[in-house]
Amino acid sequence: MNDDKRTAAAFANSWTHLPQGSVYTREQFEEWLAPLTRQDVAGKTVLELGCGNASLLMHLTEWQPSQLTGVELGRSVEAARNNMAQTAYKNYSIVQADLTTFRSDGFDVVYCIGVLHHLENPAKGFDSVLANTKSGGRFHCWVYAREGNAVVIGVVDPIRKITARLPWWITKYLIATPLALPYFVYAKLLRGIQNVAWARKAPLFLYSLWIAERPFSFFRHVAFDQLVAPRTRYLERSTIESWLRDIRVLPGSSYLALRNGNSWKFGGIIR
Repeated sequence: MNDDKRTAAAFANSWTHLPQGSVYTREQFEEWLAPLTRQDVAGKTVLELGCGNASLLMHLTEWQPSQLTGVELGRSVEAARNNMAQTAYKNYSIVQADLTTFRSDGFDVVYCIGVLHHLENPAKGFDSVLANTKSGGRFHCWVYAREGNAVVIGVVDPIRKITARLPWWITKYLIATPLALPYFVYAKLLRGIQNVAWARKAPLFLYSLWIAERPFSFFRHVAFDQLVAPRTRYLERSTIESWLRDIRVLPGSSYLALRNGNSWKFGGIIR
């Protein structure tokens, strides 16, 4: 089993042990997809590379695309199919395949959220995003940034290298759960004192304000995702900029934005 298959198998343990439905709120979905909006998706063919349990696809059905396809390498395709079956939307397909080698006739919109940074070769994953986007179509991605993640890289990542080798239930219930609790308190505290000048210099300040709006169950979900992955990379701005210089990207169409101080959202239009 290669690194990407091990990663897919690890995340399947996360996605298949969740309650039915989307783990994300509509607000989270819209914020992750921005600057894409309903107008960019309505009546269009859409592909999600690395769809997990279809948590994002479920929300995307409300934007009325003409057709939806989700690609996922791991066995969480089962959870994705079950979740999509609960929606009123019927023109969809969930494909079990390696996103780095998946190829199609092209989609109007292709997005990849929170996946590229877990791949053995992130650049190969990004190449697949571009390769599956039609001429004139839009692509959109989100990845962990190296910038703003010093605490995570220095503290959480060393723990991840151990926990990724443990049975999933030990990682989730005996490690991720107790570790998420102090951060839950920290984030809630920062939200309460966010207008104090010195608080704004606290580690993960912007991200903490964002996640502080969520219940503890979401904190645990995020902690488990961090600790279960066999591989995680934190990508520098310069790396994303080099990807966006790809000859297939329409000049002047690309965007790159730091999200919550510790991740990158980027995308553009294909020539």
